[in-house]
Amino acid sequence: MPVLTGVRALTGVPVEPDAATARRWLRDELLDPAYHRQESLLERALTWLTDQLDNLPAIGMSGTTGLLVVVGVVVVVLVVALRVAGPVRAGARRRREGVLHADDRRTAAELRASADAAARSGSWSVAVADRYRAVVRDLEERALLDERPGRTAHEAARVAGAALPPLAAALARGGDLFDDVVYGERAASPDDDATLRSLDAAVRAARPAGVPA
Repeated sequence: MPVLTGVRALTGVPVEPDAATARRWLRDELLDPAYHRQESLLERALTWLTDQLDNLPAIGMSGTTGLLVVVGVVVVVLVVALRVAGPVRAGARRRREGVLHADDRRTAAELRASADAAARSGSWSVAVADRYRAVVRDLEERALLDERPGRTAHEAARVAGAALPPLAAALARGGDLFDDVVYGERAASPDDDATLRSLDAAVRAARPAGVPA
């Protein structure tokens, strides 16, 4: 630990801090900005650690030994937390990306053709992604959605569901499936392709409220 190492380097003798000193050293060390990933978690961790240091004399453990044990536990917890939080943050960022990008100018018909070709070759994930894109593009072409690159799957489902209330739930499920396959690294299946085909057909046949069939 940097604090103990520095003291030993200066004095040349082992350091045996009492509980209060060890607690202060540990708090100073953990308040380093490198540990500030989740402030609320850090505060809870500091509270727990100081409680453990207060209990060291009661269990017959010296300040230095107890401090090293507790710091070792903290390091393990931080490593695990960072490994778990990294993919979660990345996934959250990816889910904010749009269904249709600005440079994707394919029509609904072209997107359906791409989805059909992918399905014939067994590329179910590509088929699902392009089928949902075809649904969104079709809604744009019919002026049920404004053309806005970068719109997320759930934004599209929410706005389209307001225009087509009977299909709101199906559109939301389609948005979930698109995100899971495109950004959640889930492998699509033939059943997923069939679900999106049904959604596409239902959206094409639907008319917004107040518009005669």
